[in-house]
Amino acid sequence: MIAVTGASSVALGPGDPRTLEPTAFLRAKKTRKFMGTQDDLAVIAAAGALEQAGLQAPQLGERAGLFAVVGYIPFNRDDIDPVLESSLDGERFSMTRFSSGGFQRAHPLLTFRCLPNMPAFHVSANFDLQGPYFVSYPGPGQVYSALEEAHILLQDGTIDCAVVLAVAHQRNFLVEHHFSRLSPPVPVTELWDAAACLILERPESAAARGAATRATLRSLEHRYAPHDALTSERATREILTGVAQPPGERGPALLLTAVAEAVRAHAATEVEHRLQTRDHVSAHSTWQVHG
Repeated sequence: MIAVTGASSVALGPGDPRTLEPTAFLRAKKTRKFMGTQDDLAVIAAAGALEQAGLQAPQLGERAGLFAVVGYIPFNRDDIDPVLESSLDGERFSMTRFSSGGFQRAHPLLTFRCLPNMPAFHVSANFDLQGPYFVSYPGPGQVYSALEEAHILLQDGTIDCAVVLAVAHQRNFLVEHHFSRLSPPVPVTELWDAAACLILERPESAAARGAATRATLRSLEHRYAPHDALTSERATREILTGVAQPPGERGPALLLTAVAEAVRAHAATEVEHRLQTRDHVSAHSTWQVHG
């Protein structure tokens, strides 16, 4: 069994006008200009989980690992339109026009704000995580791969602390377009920007430093079934028991959000999660949340 010593989540639903502000957690404030919404979400969620676990930079370093899952690449229409406009030959996309100038119409910092490895960079750089890392993309099935990797490295003593993170920036043109093309489609009104983070430790390590165990990961399993993606598409199904289902489509962040919200409620319960994904991953986990 693995102890959860810190848990935090943050989310913005449809129409939520709030602006996220992670500057207080940045070691170098000038890096703020490189951050997009997914980076803001990740840093804020990680900061909350580490604070609850009572962990700070000097206690992390090489004995702390980062295990992150990032949602689909976000892109706003205002960023895409100038690139497309300069890449058309008549009404057809031209690779020649795109490669000779169209791509230069994008803001030079745009890629830093979109790429799925950037949330992991900002979390590791700002909280001094120097141990092993795992970054995957883009769906909830990958969260189980991250949890399994963290579990293995904790159990064999490679690390003392695992920062497990899931984040998705979904309220943007490109991700909304992707979900509209699925069968069945996911309405824009269901898409949330969300992040959640759990701090995992061996129970004896947590007890040695006087940290409270807020929940326990009791079981974890997942498997993949090879399939023909052209003929066997299915909708992702996530079933939670023991805790209220967080509203909306949250990409890979749903499971960690549910555990974090159960921890926040300070009520003893067993959270069970069952998952079937579009890419034919099946997974199951149980978490004992302590009151």
